[in-house]
Amino acid sequence: MNYIVKDESAIYYEANYSCDNALFLKLGTESFLITDSRYEIEAKESVKGGISVLITKNLYKLANSLIKNSQIKKIVYDPKEWSIFAFRELSKNLNIKFKKRVDFSHKKRIIKERYELELLSISAKLGAEAFDRLAKRINRSGFKKDEYNLTYKTKEALSKKGKYHLSFEPIVAINANSAKPHAMPTTERLKRGDLLLVDAGLKYKRYCSDRTRTVYAKEGFSFSINQRFKSKKIQKIYDTVLKAHDVAISKARSGMKAKKIDSFARDIISKAGFGDYFVHSTGHGVGLDIHEMPYINSKSDTIIEDGMVYTIEPGIYLPNEFGVRIEDMVAMVNGRATIL
Repeated sequence: MNYIVKDESAIYYEANYSCDNALFLKLGTESFLITDSRYEIEAKESVKGGISVLITKNLYKLANSLIKNSQIKKIVYDPKEWSIFAFRELSKNLNIKFKKRVDFSHKKRIIKERYELELLSISAKLGAEAFDRLAKRINRSGFKKDEYNLTYKTKEALSKKGKYHLSFEPIVAINANSAKPHAMPTTERLKRGDLLLVDAGLKYKRYCSDRTRTVYAKEGFSFSINQRFKSKKIQKIYDTVLKAHDVAISKARSGMKAKKIDSFARDIISKAGFGDYFVHSTGHGVGLDIHEMPYINSKSDTIIEDGMVYTIEPGIYLPNEFGVRIEDMVAMVNGRATIL
């Protein structure tokens, strides 16, 4: 198959290297990593064997020339990766068929190789350790600090002083702000007895982790999944979300459609009377990107298979009151979901 990819994660998957100005081109038996002179040394040190590293000032012009000289008749690309300008530059004066395949790389990567499962497992474990570090830091110096400061502490704990990149911008939300699934930090300050939600992850060798915990922020608290709140209402909702999380993981099987796994979590929340307050999907794939296939939602007909990795993250969000979300990453192994 002849194809070209532009997305950084897609390039890395093909070549074991990527940067912010590169293309990967597969033409018959030949493969090319095209970049500029700023990245020449690292690219030549890192790319897989058999891939030619080409250095140029104009990526699209060189790719265009290689395609033209190859005399191929069609090439696959993902239109999501390309701006109108970039695609025009690439395809200028080429008499070939550009075949659109949306999510081309994500579909190739949906079932993880053994080494990828190992890297994702390490990433998830490192992420869990970072949550432990964060709890200690908040207990030591986080109370009376606002969400901006707590977000900074979260980044510091996850990155381990710059050793790891973050999977995404962490979400740190107190009380009413936690009712926003993707809350932005505010000047709300953490007090003992508050509800605190943290959604964060780090990357290990480019593979992401993703975890959410909602806790009762009393003195000496931890990010354990077992939480006891003073408020009966919060406790009821927390227990409902935890049950949805546990049941979806325990009942997930290879061979099921993704929407069936979504229904395991959604049905529990709906039966408890909070269906209207579960406003997002039950989960999403994780890999080189923080959001990949498969998507665990109510419309997905994707058949779940061994080797897939995804999150289970049910939530209930009561506007102007509070929100609860509990999230773990799972891998499908021997037909069942195993928490990483």
